[in-house]
Amino acid sequence: MRLRTPFAPDWPMRIGLLLLALYALWASTQLGLSGERLLTGLGEGGRFLARMWPPNFTRWELLLEGMLESIQIALISTALGILLSLPLGLMAARNLAPWWLAAPTRAVIAVCRSLHYVIVAILFVKALGFGALAGVAALTVASMGFVAKLFAEAIEEISMKQVEAVRATGAPPASVLVYGVLPQVASRFVGFCIYQLDSNLRNSTLVGIVGAGGIGGTLFAAFKRFDYDFVAAILLSIIALIFAAELLSGRIRAALR
Repeated sequence: MRLRTPFAPDWPMRIGLLLLALYALWASTQLGLSGERLLTGLGEGGRFLARMWPPNFTRWELLLEGMLESIQIALISTALGILLSLPLGLMAARNLAPWWLAAPTRAVIAVCRSLHYVIVAILFVKALGFGALAGVAALTVASMGFVAKLFAEAIEEISMKQVEAVRATGAPPASVLVYGVLPQVASRFVGFCIYQLDSNLRNSTLVGIVGAGGIGGTLFAAFKRFDYDFVAAILLSIIALIFAAELLSGRIRAALR
């Protein structure tokens, strides 16, 4: 009888990792990566940070206007995305919807998730013009793709016993959803919504760089003017906003438990 070697080496895995490492080394030479270039970049980065200090908050009115616009874009796009995600998630759940409805709905969700929100923002800027409307539209599409997918997957994991019990009473489809489906996924759906709002607060600062409104436009203009002390003030304000949103979302999650 042939004894098996304990902890036998996994040669296919080792060969695969070796090939991956060799490819990474080859790719670094093709991309022009080098230690000398990295050291030069670190020195330039230090001088750039020195020009950003101290932050300049004298134009706080312009800063506040951009921050408020970013918050408004995030709130509106999250609300619209959630409202549109509810029916999409229900229609995409394969344990509730027939295949002929779930399949095209999942295709729509996949399209919403296929492109980065900055690319979507560029498309909406070209279609709708510069301003907050393009940012709201772009982040609404991004919210639909994220929340609807997670909502559909959460519905597919529910217990169908409760759904069948409500159906056995002769309840209409709307009552089945309200009393059999939503109570099982409500807490998770609220968590998805809070996370998406937190994400949109960050993303709303970025879509402004491509002209979709918010503090991102102010930040990009400050970069173009080499106004680096004002850039530092904007970045610190964005960080403070994200920290405040994180604390608020943590309080809301704790209250819902």
